[in-house]
Amino acid sequence: MKKVKDQLKTIAKSLLSLSKKVEKIAKQVDALRPVKPAPAAKKTLAKKTPAKKAAAKKTVAKKTAAKKTVAKKTAAKKTAAKKTALPKQLTVLDAVFDSIKRTKKGIAVAQLKEKLDLNAKQLSNALYKLSKKGKIEAKSRGLYFKK
Repeated sequence: MKKVKDQLKTIAKSLLSLSKKVEKIAKQVDALRPVKPAPAAKKTLAKKTPAKKAAAKKTVAKKTAAKKTVAKKTAAKKTAAKKTALPKQLTVLDAVFDSIKRTKKGIAVAQLKEKLDLNAKQLSNALYKLSKKGKIEAKSRGLYFKK
């Protein structure tokens, strides 16, 4: 009988530590979820123990602080971008068309791929769109000229 009691005690201790770990993981999962609680979730918040309420307040405070820092960083980036006034980056279509129009003899697909460091799908799509717009034409297979 004593052995059974000892085994039950060790099982109880193990279950207690396991439940603490599960609660810890649940808190981490809750921290990853969006801040907007559902109406049903508000009712469950009222039933929490004071320790759980304090932990929930801390996570909400951390989330709002993180949002504020992200907002500050994005605002700083926007003002920095306005100050430097860098030209708009070229799109893939612009880059491909620019490379084609710079050549007098035309340019091959392999050369475009190497020069612009694009994968085959990106290059194929760009060439298709430019030819449909009427900006380029293929004189032979894989050789493109500006119209």
